[in-house]
Amino acid sequence: MNSNVPGGRARCVMVLGTTSGAGKSWLATALCRWFARQGLRVAPFKAQNMSNNARVVAGGEIGSAQYFQALAARAEPDVRMNPLLLKPERDTHSQVVLMGQVSPELTALPWRGRSERVWPQIAQALDALRAENDVVVIEGAGSPAEINLMASDIVNLRVARHADARCLLVTDIDRGGAFAHLYGTWALMPAADRALIAGFVLNKFRGDASLLEPAPQQLQALTGVPTVATLPMWWQHGLPEEDGVFDDRSVAAGGEVTRTIAVVAYPRISNLDEFQPLKNIAGVRLRWARSPADVAGADWIILPGSKNTSGDLAWLRAQGLDRAVAAHAKRGGAVLGICGGLQMLGEALIDPHGVDGNGPGLGLLPVVTVFAADKTVRQREAKFSKLAGPWSALSGLSVRGYEIHHGQTAEHTAMAAAGDRATAVMADDLAWQNSTGHVLGLYLHGLFEDPGALQALFGVEARTLDAVFDGLADHIDSHFEPGVLRSLIE
Repeated sequence: MNSNVPGGRARCVMVLGTTSGAGKSWLATALCRWFARQGLRVAPFKAQNMSNNARVVAGGEIGSAQYFQALAARAEPDVRMNPLLLKPERDTHSQVVLMGQVSPELTALPWRGRSERVWPQIAQALDALRAENDVVVIEGAGSPAEINLMASDIVNLRVARHADARCLLVTDIDRGGAFAHLYGTWALMPAADRALIAGFVLNKFRGDASLLEPAPQQLQALTGVPTVATLPMWWQHGLPEEDGVFDDRSVAAGGEVTRTIAVVAYPRISNLDEFQPLKNIAGVRLRWARSPADVAGADWIILPGSKNTSGDLAWLRAQGLDRAVAAHAKRGGAVLGICGGLQMLGEALIDPHGVDGNGPGLGLLPVVTVFAADKTVRQREAKFSKLAGPWSALSGLSVRGYEIHHGQTAEHTAMAAAGDRATAVMADDLAWQNSTGHVLGLYLHGLFEDPGALQALFGVEARTLDAVFDGLADHIDSHFEPGVLRSLIE
C-alpha cells in the first residue's frame, strides 16, 4: 500500500476526543499496530502530553502513551514523538519537559505564554517524523472544542491543520450523552477544521448495537460525518490507561484470589502504568489504597513513584496511611517502595535546591534521600544481590527498567553506627532492604514488566506487549466499517 503524499511526506491520521478518557490513547495505539501490520513505516505523535506516567527513550523522557504507541508501531521510541511533556507537581504547577529534557525556563512561564515559544519545535518534530515514515498516528489532548484554549492550542486543531490530518473523533458512550458530545464538539470547531473530521467513533459500548439506530444516521445528516465504528466495552485488553488504572475490575479473570496487593494512590502518583501486568495475573487482586481500610488484609503494600514526594508523604500522613503501613511492616507484611516510594520509606528527605521539599520519612528504612538539582533519566539493567524475607525470590536476578528521579539515597550513617543497618541490594544504591527483609525500596521502575521478575515472584509468564498490540489491532479491524481504516491514508 502506497500511503505517501506528494513530496514524500507521510499521511497523518489523528485521534481527537470529546473528553479526556474517551479512548484516544487506546485507539491511537491500536491504529499504530494496524498500520504497521500493513507493512508501513509508522510513528506516533502527541504534541503536548500532561501526565506523570513517563518513559525513558532516546534523548530523554516522553509520555508513556507515546512510548507504547511507538512499540505498537514497531518503531524506536524517541523524544520527537512527544516533544512537550507537562508533569504536574501541584494543582497549579507542572514541570515542563521539552524534547525530552526539563526546561526550567518554560516551567517558570505562565501556561498561555508557552505556546508560541514551543510551537516551532513541535512542528519541526512532526515534520521530521513525516519525512521518515509512511504514516504518522497523532493523538490529541482533552477536546478540540475547549474554546477557552483554542487561541493558544498547540496539540489539537493547530496540529491537525499543520499535518492536514484525517481525524477520527471518539467519544465514551458509557458515560451517556455520546451523540450530544459528538455534535457539540463538531459544532464548536471552526468550519475549516470540521472538514478534517473523517468519522465518529463510539467507544465502550455495552449491549445491542441495533438500539443505536437511527442516531448515527441523524448525526450524519446534521454534520455530514459518518459514524465509522462502534467499539464494545473491553476491560481486559492489557494496555495501561493513559491517566490511570483506577477501576473496580482489579482481579484478572480466572482462579481464586491468592494475593492482595495494595498500591497507595497518592495525589501525585507517577508511573503507575508499570503495575498493569499485576492486573493481568490470575489470582492477584490489585487494590488502589487511599485510606487505612484499603490496605487492611493486604499481603503486599506498594508505595509507587511520586512527582512530589514530600507533598504526597504529607497526604499519606493526613490519611493515617503512615501508621497503617508501619503496622503492616511490623506484623511482617511485605512493603515495596519504588522511586519516590523508596524515598518515603527512609528517615528523611533533604532538599538543598528546592526541588521537592524537606521532611521526615516513614522511618521503615534507615536511609536518607538528598534531592539533586539535576534529574537522573536513563534506562538500566541491574542485578539484585542476595535478598531476605518475602523478596528473596528476586535474589541474583537481573532486571531491566528505567530511572527518573532527582533524589540520591544513601544509608543513614548515625543509625548504621548504632547498628541499625540498611543493606544495598543492587549496584549504585539503586535498591535497599531493611534488616528484617520485609521492606524493600528501589529506584528502578519496571520491575513488574520484567518477565524474569514476574516468573520469580508469581510463577507466571507475562503476556507479551506484542500480543497486547495485536489484540488491539484485531479489535478495531473487526469493529470499524469495512475499508475505513485503509481510506484514512489513501
